[in-house]
Amino acid sequence: MRTGTPSTSATWSAEAAEAYARNQWDYLPRYTSDGLAPIDNNVLERDIRPFCTGRKSWLFSDTVAGAKASAVIYSLVLTCRACGVDPYAWLRHALTELPQRAPDADIEDLLPFNCTAQKNLPADNDSG
Repeated sequence: MRTGTPSTSATWSAEAAEAYARNQWDYLPRYTSDGLAPIDNNVLERDIRPFCTGRKSWLFSDTVAGAKASAVIYSLVLTCRACGVDPYAWLRHALTELPQRAPDADIEDLLPFNCTAQKNLPADNDSG
């Protein structure tokens, strides 16, 4: 038969929660002094979810170079999303423009943050 004493896991949980709160106390004034600081990091967690989901798929990259190429493309696609640029339209534009340029040409104008609001991207004329 059980006695009336609390279990160690319940005690540990309360102690852990209190220790966590005390350890985070120094950061609380920063949050309360800046009204723009979010109370949680849900936006960031939502943005990295595809990365965490795709991480298992990347285990099957055959070479280091292939894994690096995947990371570069992933980074560029997320930059498109952060800048409000349609990743598909940007990739199509960049991959059409790159072969037409000299190997040592400046390609900074093709970066996603320089194509904000699709201003530098041609309209998609394909109907399907």
